[in-house]
Order: sequence, then structure tokens, then C-alpha cells
Amino acid sequence: MHDLRALRADPAAFDAALTRRGDAPVAAHVVRLDEDRRAAVTALQDRQARRKTLSKEIGTLRRTGADSAALEEEAVALREGIEQLEAVVRDRDAEIRDLLVTLPNRLDEAVPDGADEAANVVVHQVGERRNFGFAPREHFALGEALGQMDFETASKLSGARFVVLRGALARMERALGQFMLDLHAQEHGYTETSVPVLVNEAAMFGTDKLPKFADQSFRTEDGRWLVPTAEVPLTASVAGDILPASVLPRRMVALSSCFRSEAGASGRDTRGMLRQHQFQKVEMVSVTRPEDSDAELERMTRCAETVLERLGIPYRRMLLCAGDTGFGAAKTFDLEAWLPGQDAWREISSCSTTRDFQARRMNARFRPAEGEAPEFVHTLNGSGLAVGRTLIAVMENYQNEDGSITVPEVLLPYMGGLAVITAG
Repeated sequence: MHDLRALRADPAAFDAALTRRGDAPVAAHVVRLDEDRRAAVTALQDRQARRKTLSKEIGTLRRTGADSAALEEEAVALREGIEQLEAVVRDRDAEIRDLLVTLPNRLDEAVPDGADEAANVVVHQVGERRNFGFAPREHFALGEALGQMDFETASKLSGARFVVLRGALARMERALGQFMLDLHAQEHGYTETSVPVLVNEAAMFGTDKLPKFADQSFRTEDGRWLVPTAEVPLTASVAGDILPASVLPRRMVALSSCFRSEAGASGRDTRGMLRQHQFQKVEMVSVTRPEDSDAELERMTRCAETVLERLGIPYRRMLLCAGDTGFGAAKTFDLEAWLPGQDAWREISSCSTTRDFQARRMNARFRPAEGEAPEFVHTLNGSGLAVGRTLIAVMENYQNEDGSITVPEVLLPYMGGLAVITAG
């Protein structure tokens, strides 16, 4: 969440950070609640100290046979007062916590101002867009013509926003995931990890998915949650830990199924695979020292860019503006792939630093040196990449006029040597 001491020290800066995101100022209210809580704590400690003294005095009087009635009456009143003050402290703690958990992360100073994606900044663009010599088709038209992308059967099985892949397209989806894992694990220094896709509420809360995004996630009847991304189990794997500094940075990568309800997405990307309730994604997570997180964000983003470069997909890196940066992020780079069938750039990866925002929520710390006090780690996450969207990008960029799909050279070892995907 947020550092209450920092908020008290500079409430104006805290409110200014909220204002950049378009949120209302709350610092004065939080400070008032905190002052009430601290006053109650002080009064509580005074009464507890007096109760301890009274207990000794009453014991002395009883041993000597003296009258202790007056002191006992005072002790009863103290006990009632202590209970009332304890309730005040609990209530104020809960009010402060309930308010802070709804507030987004403070933005990095480099994040540009702006209300929405129109204010995002192009950092760089890589790759030449292909001149087809014919009108390129969108992925769903290509996939359905090949007989290997079936939305009708998926709808019969599960409803809207699902797909059944068959044959070479199903194999290419698997090939893309394997290629990404191998690249990140063998060349980029991430530890391949297989994680549960069902997690508890603490894992979702610690990674800032609850309570903010409860309506965008799927919950089971026994109170567990289907992960919206492997970021959740990977990051939450250090919850409650005090890590030795020697193990940092800890870099993890996982390929998992992801599940999102897509609440609020009605009418958007209803055709094809761009916006699905269930999809595959390779996720990178880094846990670092605070002083290393900025460099780690650049490193992580380059790892994601390398996937696109190896595949030969034109892309651009975007620095998200204040209004488009996610709730838990301090700074985010999106990678957008060129989709010629749509004649548009579409997000294929998002790499973010949350600084200590998630670490505070899940109490993840490290010890800088033997005997030193623990500090909060910094956590970062990034798509490396979204497999379904990468499949779309490959199909649209490598399509041929006859509707076949040329397999990118880097995927040939994963496709059994199949060079071109044709109907059948």
C-alpha cells in the first residue's frame, strides 16, 4: 500500500500524486484518522501503565489487610476505558487500511501527464512494416479459412470470448510459449517456474488485484481465484518473507493459462482472439533491491522486446501516461505489435515496476546486511509475451496471398520443420 510516515511528512505531495491520476485528494482525511488513532494509542498506553501500577498497589493493600475498594473501583473504570480505547484504535486502523488499499501507486516522475492512451509517448519503433502487395486479412479470417481457428465450437462449449485452435495453429501456439520460455530461461536469466492457476485471496490482495479488480476476475465457490496472470503466484511466492540480499534480484518466468472476466469490455474486440476470457501468457517477475528496480524495468522490457525482434514482428515501445498507467504500477512500458490485418498497433506486452507498493501489501522484505533492519523489496512484472496476441501478430505479419502462413524461422525447431501452415 502506502507509507503512512511519508504521507504524514508531505501530505501535499501525496495529494498531488493522486491528482495526476485524476483522483481526489485524501491526505487530510488520512492524517486526521491517523491523529485520532495515535491519540488513542497514547491514552491507551497511559491507562495500561496506570492499571499495572494499580494492580501492584491493590496487591500490597490486600496483603496488609488495608481497604482497597477505592483503587478497585478505579481499576474497573480503567478496564472499561481501556476496552473503549482499544476499540477506537481498531476502528481507526481499519478505516485507514480500508482507505489506503483503494488508492493507486504513486507515479514515477518520468510518467507523462495525460488522461488516457492518447497521451502515451512513443519511446522507439523497431522493424519495417511489410508491403504485402495484397489486402492483408485479420487473424480470424485467416484462421477460419484454414479450418484451424473455431469460434463457433468454442461458443457452444463456453460462450463468447473463447476459441478452439486445431492442427498447425494449435501447435504454433504451443511453439510460441515454448520459444518464449526457452529464451527467457536460457538467455535472460529467469528461472522457469510452474505455478498454480488457483490462488487464495491473500495472493490476489498482495499483488493489488483485490479489492480493485474483483469484478474482472473469476472466483470459485470455495473462495479461491483463477489467476488473471502468473504475476500473482510468482510475486506472491515471496509474501511474508525476509530474503537475504544475496538472492536478489530474483527473476522468475512462467507460462500459464490466465482468466479474466473482461468486465467493462462489452462491445470491444468481439471478433477474434484479441480479448479472451482464457488465454496463455508468459509472465516475467523480478524481485529486487529498491536501488536496482529502475534498471530492472529497462532490462525486463528489453527481454520482452527481444521476443518480438527474434520473431521479426514490427513493434513500438510506449511510455504510458498518468491516466493510462495501471493501479499498482509506478511506471509502465507497453509494447505494441503491428497488426497489418487491423492496420493498427495493438498491445502485446506490458512491463511495470510497482516499487514497494505490492511488497507493503504482502510484507515482502529483504535484509540488506547481517544485523540490519529489513527493508521492503521492489517488485516488477512484465508479459514476455501474451501468447495468443503473439500468435495473432505472427499470422497477420506472415500471411501469404493464398491464405497460408509462413512460419518464422526461429519457430521452425518447435514446429517439427513445418515451414508453411496451409488449410487442412
